[in-house]
Amino acid sequence: MSAIRVVLADDESLTRGAVGALLGLEPDLQIVGEAGTGDDAVVAIREHRPDVAVLDVEMPGRDGSEVAQWVAANEPGTRCIILTRHARPGVLRRALAAGAAGFVTKSAPATVLADVIRRVHRGGRYVDPDLAMTALMTEDCPLTDRELDVLRHVEPAGTAADIAERVHLSPGTVRNYLSSAMHKLGAGSRSEAVAHARDHGWL
Repeated sequence: MSAIRVVLADDESLTRGAVGALLGLEPDLQIVGEAGTGDDAVVAIREHRPDVAVLDVEMPGRDGSEVAQWVAANEPGTRCIILTRHARPGVLRRALAAGAAGFVTKSAPATVLADVIRRVHRGGRYVDPDLAMTALMTEDCPLTDRELDVLRHVEPAGTAADIAERVHLSPGTVRNYLSSAMHKLGAGSRSEAVAHARDHGWL
């Protein structure tokens, strides 16, 4: 039986090296490519067409969820596992919505990750149990679709006029939506409201 071919992507070289070395000890797993950014992960997956891609959720360029979404659309023969240090429910929801088949925290033993790779390769799914429970208990989104749409277009140096142009509303209307969203979330700034919404998986 041939080994399961794996591409490993993580922007922390020490983590990538350690995980790669540990997985390399498994006789049925073969690391065929590594990447330090989301864009490099796409290149490696396109080149090697692995059975499984293990993706850090937070990488320069495309994040793990965005890479998983690209894989689902372009390389359906590859299944994706998201690896993260920050086990937030919102991160889980984004990853699963993007087509990821597995979600493992970086605190998990390498043997667990190896088993998840095997399970995902067989067509199964895996979500860290504690994170799954937390996600199920997360509150419903209090924001309207318009408020969410406006928050999606918030950029650090952007203005209400910039957002208005993208969402086809007046700057005044955009400011009203931003103010309402911030009030509902108890946020002191636009960026804080965006972070809160993303952490809860609403964006």
